[in-house]
Amino acid sequence: MPAPTKGARLGGSPAHERMILANLATELFRHKAITTTESRAKRLRPYAERLVTHAKKGDLASRRRVMRTIRDKGVVYSLFEEIAPTFTERPGGYTRITKIGPRKGDNAPMAVIELVQEEYSPKQAVVKEAEGAAKANATEAPAAASEETTAPYGEDSYKGETPPEGFDIKGNEDSMKFHTPESPWYDRTVAEVWFRTAEAAEAAGFVNAKPAAEETEEA
Repeated sequence: MPAPTKGARLGGSPAHERMILANLATELFRHKAITTTESRAKRLRPYAERLVTHAKKGDLASRRRVMRTIRDKGVVYSLFEEIAPTFTERPGGYTRITKIGPRKGDNAPMAVIELVQEEYSPKQAVVKEAEGAAKANATEAPAAASEETTAPYGEDSYKGETPPEGFDIKGNEDSMKFHTPESPWYDRTVAEVWFRTAEAAEAAGFVNAKPAAEETEEA
């Protein structure tokens, strides 16, 4: 049996819970689908899939292990001879849970748990894996593009209206000059890019505008 999950048990004791799960698994294998509460369906899913995994092995030891749980010999025969062969190529995911409306009376959330009947195709798994990778790349690409846009000249640069704290150096991309707070044109300059330090601005190829202003005044 899989490791117990957090939360209240299905029954009053571990033995009672095992009995409930065994009865639910027996009915699932007998009817191929059952309706139960959502919490029981979620707890039954790994339990039943573990039994299917044993049935796929098909040896005597696996049959004896399954019979410790499923006491109905007819259901055990159906599991090993009819159900398990349909999952030979499927690596997992033998059951499906579908949520339905709440139960009348106590309003408990209900669900249908069923054995997957569709034929498994390895190509479908490859397609799903490719689609998942494409979605992941699509999610990472905008994030990377956004980072490049807000920091075009490295981590000590910022391009935007409101710079982070500590980014006091104003840069102008047209003139490739930067203005420190001591620059006479600092307040009149509209920053196109911000830098954390003057060294970061110089490393990005910008020239300090203050020395140029001092040379003009001296001339």
